[in-house]
Amino acid sequence: MQAVFDGHNDVLLRLWRNARRGSDPAREFIDGTDRGHLDLPRAKKGGVIGGLCAIYIPSEQGLSLKAPDANGHYETPLSAPLERPRSLDIALELAAIAHKVERAGGWSLCRTGADIDNAIAQNRFAAVLHMEGCEAIDKDLSALEVFYAAGLRSLGPVWSRNNIFGHGVPFSYPMSPDTGPGLTDAGRELVKACNGLGILIDLAHMTEKGFWDVAKLSDQPLIASHSNVHALTPVARNLTDRQLDAIRESKGLAGLNYAVTMLRADGRENADTPVEDMVRHIDYMVSRVGIDCVALGSDFDGALIPREIGDAAGTQNLIVALRRAGYGEDDLAKICRENWLRVLRSAWHEA
Repeated sequence: MQAVFDGHNDVLLRLWRNARRGSDPAREFIDGTDRGHLDLPRAKKGGVIGGLCAIYIPSEQGLSLKAPDANGHYETPLSAPLERPRSLDIALELAAIAHKVERAGGWSLCRTGADIDNAIAQNRFAAVLHMEGCEAIDKDLSALEVFYAAGLRSLGPVWSRNNIFGHGVPFSYPMSPDTGPGLTDAGRELVKACNGLGILIDLAHMTEKGFWDVAKLSDQPLIASHSNVHALTPVARNLTDRQLDAIRESKGLAGLNYAVTMLRADGRENADTPVEDMVRHIDYMVSRVGIDCVALGSDFDGALIPREIGDAAGTQNLIVALRRAGYGEDDLAKICRENWLRVLRSAWHEA
């Protein structure tokens, strides 16, 4: 079994939603459940030893997905921007859940590479706190300092909606990621602050212009934690060849997203998506950026994933498919965990 450090999940959102219905979030994660994709028992069964756990603020009206036309094409408008007070309240509640899970023994919140190494050595889930869309952060970045003190070590300036820091890409097919402006002035200051503090900057969900804005400003490797190949599946969320080339040149990372709409050539939301589609995207990434710049970013608890994977317990089904495709154990170790651990150390000024 190859141990997997996964680059993106939304388990905190699921725990938060269920806590509002009376569930104990720490016990749900530790004891396991039949809801969603990720908890401790399923992580252990699937060899998932840790990952980036997102603080994500859901849109009040939800995502208004448009039905595809006869050709499978759809164009979904961006979700409306969020108000900061509500966003800050929810972000704090999600961060509190992360700390409650740690206090109950469900995982270790990791702030350094050494923390991750120690958690793995102690057979504890190595969780890294990530923020997906920075609606909870103020323009003056005071809240960034507080979340950093609470363990935040990775963030994406935007989700697929606009905020004071930049512009997101819609969930649309077929569509280029070049859908609008990039970073705002406040977004540029956010990138500079992340460089100074040692917070990884995640380019998933950003417009192509935003991607290049970060590339010009940041001293970090370029990271897209859960984005696939636009040449294979032309949804706006996927990466163009030029973006992949920039990731290679920066010694960054592209993490495979398990979302079926980002894997299938037809872009459709269908759980009966073969695992070979996942291998196809990995193959393309490896051929374009090299084995050292490809990893996994499942989007567990945040997307419809292939039925053959199912949830975190089925993670090794992908690894088996990659072995069948000719990947050796050394290369699999890089894809499964080593590449993530390298870029985290680099972004955290440890490399």
